[in-house]
Amino acid sequence: MPGGVDQTSADRKASADDVRRRLLEIAAHMVREQGASALSARNLAAAAGTSTMAVYTHFGGMPGLVRAMVAEGFDRLYARVAAVPVTDDPVEDLRNAAAAYHAHARADPDLYAVMFGSATLGAHRLHREDRIVGLDAFVQITQFMERGMAAGVLRQADPAAVAAQWWTALHGFVMLEVTRFIDVVDDAEGTVLWPLMNNLLSSLMVTPELPREDV
Repeated sequence: MPGGVDQTSADRKASADDVRRRLLEIAAHMVREQGASALSARNLAAAAGTSTMAVYTHFGGMPGLVRAMVAEGFDRLYARVAAVPVTDDPVEDLRNAAAAYHAHARADPDLYAVMFGSATLGAHRLHREDRIVGLDAFVQITQFMERGMAAGVLRQADPAAVAAQWWTALHGFVMLEVTRFIDVVDDAEGTVLWPLMNNLLSSLMVTPELPREDV
């Protein structure tokens, strides 16, 4: 029956997608926790409960797997930030986008470490073309800055340069958090992240807001 065939095909695709996702997440965790030397088709297959052939079926080999980890990480980041509602308050939208970015890193710390190449990738190190997939995430931040400038609440400047400042501050905190170095203070999110981002935002605004501690 056609309906049965379609359902079987859908089930197979869902199963394949699950295997691919599991391989990516386990591989990222292996790299972050054990280093790139632990990343092999045999080790990954054993950890994921699949055959080594699955690695080659889904990624064509280990270099393809590394590129897929980076792409998957940025895809998830982009999707989470893109889900932030656009309102008539570009400044609050920018804060909410930063919160979404932070939430992404907390939800996928292994992929986050790999996608920025902060994990030691050894022979699997990222090449320029692998890093280009992150540009869409940067464009998202730039667009928030452009909206703020167009609305007259952010000072006129090069949106890309301002976005790079914002990303640098946000990423810097996230990397300290992911690597657990931010544990030197209590409530790092409340005492470091949001004061940091709000101080930067205040310096970018035409009329700075009163200090605030959260988003």
